Amino acid sequence: MRLSVLDQAPITSGNTAQGALEKAVELAQLTEELGYYRMWMAEHHGSSSFASSAPEVVVAYLAAKTDHIRLGTGGTMMMHYSPLKMAEVFKTLSALAPGRIDYGVGRAPGGDQNAIYALAQGNDPDFDRLYEKLDVALDLIKDEIPKESLYKKTPASPQNVTLPEAWLLGSSGNSAIQAGQKGLGYSFAQFFMLGAMRKEIFDLYRQRFVPSEFMEKPEISVAYLVTVAETTEEAEFQAKPQDIARIRLGQGRMSPLMTPEEARDYPLTEDEKEAIQTNREIHLVGTAKEVAEKLYQDQERYGFQEAMICSIAHSQEQRLNAYKLLAEEML
Repeated sequence: MRLSVLDQAPITSGNTAQGALEKAVELAQLTEELGYYRMWMAEHHGSSSFASSAPEVVVAYLAAKTDHIRLGTGGTMMMHYSPLKMAEVFKTLSALAPGRIDYGVGRAPGGDQNAIYALAQGNDPDFDRLYEKLDVALDLIKDEIPKESLYKKTPASPQNVTLPEAWLLGSSGNSAIQAGQKGLGYSFAQFFMLGAMRKEIFDLYRQRFVPSEFMEKPEISVAYLVTVAETTEEAEFQAKPQDIARIRLGQGRMSPLMTPEEARDYPLTEDEKEAIQTNREIHLVGTAKEVAEKLYQDQERYGFQEAMICSIAHSQEQRLNAYKLLAEEML
């Protein structure tokens, strides 16, 4: 199993957005050294909890600070951008770091209604033709002329560069068929929704897969929220802030991640305690051996090739240690 990284550049309590981006560089360099295969930056808008609003910019910087780890977006929220602009951005990145760039693209907004309309300059967003938009972007990346007349006369520069890998993100299975038919990798966010990951989704993707310039055979990665420590007890202690953050998110409240000590003393209702236990189905917590066993069990059941690890600890030291412990167990 390949191990990879998903980073949202979390802004933890008492820390800054600038610090969160600096820590992304440190994370990329360490995980490259440890043998992780790729690292993706997420896209979040209007957030005080995450600093990764322009992942393609961070990817360019990370490419200059690393040597061989693959880098990409997980994902570029395509509803906000012109197909031409997306193609130009990722062709430029691929020209600068050939063979290392991933065009990971998703249909979600990465922000609330206010962010959606602000990014659209007040215009109504186009939710209905996103797959057609993706087709145009893929044609332009391949230096082909799209079917849509608007884009026929403007090629995407630079031309004749190494193609990036292209991946379609999903969290409910709706995009699996599209990913297969377009010959793209399929990246599933296991930590988004309880009970959403099903074998039928991945089987459907594999059945519908058509080889393309971007991907010769079906490739599936699954993104997990993970908290790992030397002992199960320490992992539970470190996981509590993230447990509470998910509860708050469900209540429509987002704030910087609290410290483990703050989380330990945070008063929880019985319903919230029950919700945390339920959410543990999508938040893997334990020693590296315990988490690795779960990942291997899932790989055997679902047949994916790659686990993408998203670890959000309050302390950067603890976060880096989680990736280190998992690498020592699995790589």
